[in-house]
Amino acid sequence: MNQLVRPPRLAPGARVAVVAPSGPVPEERLQAGLDILRGWDLDPVVAPHVLDRQEELDYLAGTDVQRAADLQAAWCDPSVAAVLCARGGYGAQRMVDLLDWAAMRAAGPKVFAGFSDVTVLHQAFATRLGLVTLYGPAAAGVDFLKNARAQDHLRATLFEPESVRTLTAVPPGGTALVPGRARGVTLGGCLSLLASDLGTPHAHPGARGGLLLVEDVGESPYRVDRCLTQLLRTGWLDGAAGIVLGSWAACGPREGLRAVFTDRLGGLGVPVVEEFGFGHGEGALTMPLGVRAELDAGTGTLTLDEPALG
Repeated sequence: MNQLVRPPRLAPGARVAVVAPSGPVPEERLQAGLDILRGWDLDPVVAPHVLDRQEELDYLAGTDVQRAADLQAAWCDPSVAAVLCARGGYGAQRMVDLLDWAAMRAAGPKVFAGFSDVTVLHQAFATRLGLVTLYGPAAAGVDFLKNARAQDHLRATLFEPESVRTLTAVPPGGTALVPGRARGVTLGGCLSLLASDLGTPHAHPGARGGLLLVEDVGESPYRVDRCLTQLLRTGWLDGAAGIVLGSWAACGPREGLRAVFTDRLGGLGVPVVEEFGFGHGEGALTMPLGVRAELDAGTGTLTLDEPALG
């Protein structure tokens, strides 16, 4: 697995577009997120359908065509330096095939950030555009709006990426499930989305040579087992160099999850670290996808070979 192209870092005054490729966004949360971005001396612009809610399927922010058009227009706008997702939810799978990847490739590299359901788009940006992306807080996400650590880490990654080249598990996390060191290119996201994306046109063909960063929310231990088993049975995890487990909010007792991880991942013979502190948990770290890094499961650190952004 090869290192991907790093987009340029942001500078004060940069224009950033906020899009909603999946679920709808409450207006008060959107406005709170925009205020934070303006406080960083960014110039946020909101895509036309971010506040929409599809009438028949009210878990979607507008129609599939509208959400795809918002993302593509933002990405292809030469005045926009970054595209930030307002939230996750569900719906990226429904619109990802509507994007014009040739047009987006021609627009050149820029920052793309989001998490959860946005995993589908992270995979597509890697396989279709060859770009490093940021698996981090959503611009209108509940945790981002209230948590200084989540805000500070995303801000540092966007403006001063060399200051966060070493990612350290959030205390008291960073437990080595399987000790050791490993090198590879980061990939991953939300476990249930990785499993449901298998076999689709834009998904990573597998984790070979990669450091898999994975987390989820609201999935009981047997569902986590099911998703991991699906990845194992398809061979998707064959050759993975190491695994970094993030937050598992509302996924059941820690002991039950640890038993699943030990059973399903312990036999891979690669370092595995748990409770790293990214994803749906409180104060989530921003994790670059597509960069070469070294994992030290014993110290709970992931050290990037170079900053996530150029």
